[in-house]
Amino acid sequence: MKTLLRYFLINLAALWITTLVVSGLSYEGGLITLILGGAVFTIINLILVPLIKILLLPLNLLTLGLFAWLTNVIALYALTTVVSGFRLGPFFFEGLTYNGFRIPALEFSTFWAAVLASLLIGIITHFFQWLSH
Repeated sequence: MKTLLRYFLINLAALWITTLVVSGLSYEGGLITLILGGAVFTIINLILVPLIKILLLPLNLLTLGLFAWLTNVIALYALTTVVSGFRLGPFFFEGLTYNGFRIPALEFSTFWAAVLASLLIGIITHFFQWLSH
């Protein structure tokens, strides 16, 4: 039970941070929708993601793991399908300049917003799991 609560809190924090950073992923309905999304995302990660990994195993073997990110994108899409308050859409990144390092402005389609959001969720989730162990 403690592990399940830890996974829930980690997924909740990852979703919340990602919605702050990636404007293509958003939620409506306040804290209730975010908590519901965290619970559903935990269930998706515990039940659906292992099944998707088994189904995509031949593709991952052929590409030497290059399509492992597709699992997280499918999980994020499942979240936006199940929880009506979460929305995934296109967004515009205005660019960034820091000490001579420049990232140009980019426009992300819905698919690339899902890829970016799932990548960020994965990084945040792994970081918090590393902290909790």
